[in-house]
Amino acid sequence: MTFSLPNDWNEVLASELNHLYMQNLQQFLQDEREEHTIYPPEEDLFSAFQYTAYEDVKVLILGQDPYHGEGQAHGLSFSVRPGVRLPPSLRNMMKELEHDLGYPLVKNGSLIPWARQGVLLLNAVLTVRAGKANSHKNKGWEKFTDAIIRKVSEKDSRVVFVLWGNYAQKKKQWIDTERHMVIESVHPSPLSARGGFFDSRPYSAINHALREDGQKEIDWRLESHEGSVFATES
Repeated sequence: MTFSLPNDWNEVLASELNHLYMQNLQQFLQDEREEHTIYPPEEDLFSAFQYTAYEDVKVLILGQDPYHGEGQAHGLSFSVRPGVRLPPSLRNMMKELEHDLGYPLVKNGSLIPWARQGVLLLNAVLTVRAGKANSHKNKGWEKFTDAIIRKVSEKDSRVVFVLWGNYAQKKKQWIDTERHMVIESVHPSPLSARGGFFDSRPYSAINHALREDGQKEIDWRLESHEGSVFATES
């Protein structure tokens, strides 16, 4: 038994899905779910691929591993479900979006609207044990997501890869930087954001690259959940 991915991803990653390490990873997850709460819920595990088909990918924003708090992770890097309080890194992303493009701060942290426009919101590790960050690292996910990055780099059309922080930037080795654009800065985490994430203007830079390639720009606006804005916090 192997994982099954939505859209065209099964075909793109067919050889990878049949590797022994993927079978081992699936067994590990089955065992983990029997003993612990795992995020995201099993039905959301491959949401990133559900909302963004391989053929549609034009931006890849790489995260590290899912949020480990209850009700937060739903399969898209940095994103949370509507109505869930924005985690600090996502809040800083929204602050920079306001600074970059002037869009108002919103409480809704669901990035599904971005995903539907071709932004692959990929975590390097796709699962985590509740309350324990990085608890599923080195179990096989990194091999799988490295393969995804390589496959996206093989696309004929130009893709913009967004690598925030040292961990993500190590994945640059899998990207053909002669054909694709790579946007790098420090991570939006409060621990580092003031050291170079703020005022980096990634959203306008992405759209500039897409426009240069004749591709449709991303509409980065997110509708406010229940029509309200969240309070700016430092």
